[in-house]
Amino acid sequence: MAAYSLAGKKVWVAGHRGMVGSAIVRRLAREGCEVVTVSRGEVDLKNQAQVSAWVEKTRPQAVFLAAAKVGGILANDTYPADFLYDNLMIEANIIEASYRAGVEKLLFLGSSCIYPKFAEQPIVEESLLTGPLEPTNEWYAIAKIAGIKLAQAYRRQHGCDFISAMPTNLYGPGDNFDLTSSHVMPALLRKAHEAQRRGDSEIVMWGTGTPRREFLHVEDCADACVHLMKVYSDDIHVNVGSGDDVTILELTQLVCDVVGFKGRIVHDLTKPDGTPRKLMSADKIRGLGWSPSISLEDGIRSTFAWFLDNALAAERQ
Repeated sequence: MAAYSLAGKKVWVAGHRGMVGSAIVRRLAREGCEVVTVSRGEVDLKNQAQVSAWVEKTRPQAVFLAAAKVGGILANDTYPADFLYDNLMIEANIIEASYRAGVEKLLFLGSSCIYPKFAEQPIVEESLLTGPLEPTNEWYAIAKIAGIKLAQAYRRQHGCDFISAMPTNLYGPGDNFDLTSSHVMPALLRKAHEAQRRGDSEIVMWGTGTPRREFLHVEDCADACVHLMKVYSDDIHVNVGSGDDVTILELTQLVCDVVGFKGRIVHDLTKPDGTPRKLMSADKIRGLGWSPSISLEDGIRSTFAWFLDNALAAERQ
């Protein structure tokens, strides 16, 4: 299939205020397209009539579906109905409205939690639906799997050029640095910064530090999504990751180096380790001619700078 050009197109980024959506908006500035967005106050994405009317009126030619209700393990466990219902409604409304309005191309963004808890490592795209999910976030995972299946179904039944991408653990500007609800990378940055500021002699890390995790800077993720929009058109979703992983201890040491914290790293062995390893295969996306350009250390450095300039500044207001 011929490459899809975004130049001169009207492109809707749904979820433009989120970490991924805002990175896609920044990346699209290089594509010569018209980016359109709509605020939560104007259109409730859970409301089919509102979404349908706005898409019909706006007529985007391409759509990046990055809108979602997201949260950590605690939020997923506490509000399972919200995570399942809200995400099902958002994706179903946008995909159906896009089909009705004749959108040329749509990319649906999922999450690596769609894969079985005990999938073979590194996880290939074909592992989807081959085993039980991680129970703590299965509501969110099931909604994301439904999104992939919706894109496939509209492609099969209606001939729509709808594709899906599955990013790995993302970090970067716009991340959530609240210690009660953040993911491991922003939580470590904040803990190390506060320990360094207080002059602490040590920092406490959960578990043994041996589990391995993969991280991708959100600007790389946005670049991959734009690349897929241009070159990819097929049924199966595509993993978006670096193809490399680090231990949680290595990550903690890297964060401490960037922040300038010189104290000891102490293990809290009463806390769980979680899954021993979670790495997605990057073979498919590399075969499509894309690979990340931001190293983990550079990415942590720029994210820490953003945290100091934005997240902390906002809290002081």
